[in-house]
Amino acid sequence: MSTSRNEASFDEALEGLRRGDFSRLDPLFQSKSGSPSQIVEWVEQRRFLDHEAELAEALTCACFNGRTETAEYLLKNGMAPSGGSATGMDAIHWAANRGQLEAVRLLIRHGVPLESRSMYGGTALGTAVWSAVNEPRTEHLAIIAELLSGGACVQESGYPTGREEIDALLKRYGAR
Repeated sequence: MSTSRNEASFDEALEGLRRGDFSRLDPLFQSKSGSPSQIVEWVEQRRFLDHEAELAEALTCACFNGRTETAEYLLKNGMAPSGGSATGMDAIHWAANRGQLEAVRLLIRHGVPLESRSMYGGTALGTAVWSAVNEPRTEHLAIIAELLSGGACVQESGYPTGREEIDALLKRYGAR
């Protein structure tokens, strides 16, 4: 790739991270045949030095898309586990919403704050429960369990939900 094309791609990625175009940006977060993702390459090239906010959004984007290899790289290289929240939700909220169980586990291992609030006023647990009820994905119940095991406040769950399996899990953790 020529330098000018690579520069244009980086600038487009920065703009996409600012706008929260996470689905469109997903290919930049995928590792290719043992090679690091494009985002990791740009970090290693020190391209994000003057773009800290966009780099924080890159972690959130990686978690949104379940790109845990790239997310782990960013975390191991000093990124705060909350990531960016320019979209109104941070890394843990998006991972929980999108059913990205491994991303949720990764963030919990790195000490992500579980009681941060999204633009909707909910915590990660509240987001996971809302998503499990309204936009269900296969891993939502496991995500709720991980958040509760990780110390999320059960009172933030919106119990009762009207969903038997969700309510039973929340009740085990003390929901009343």
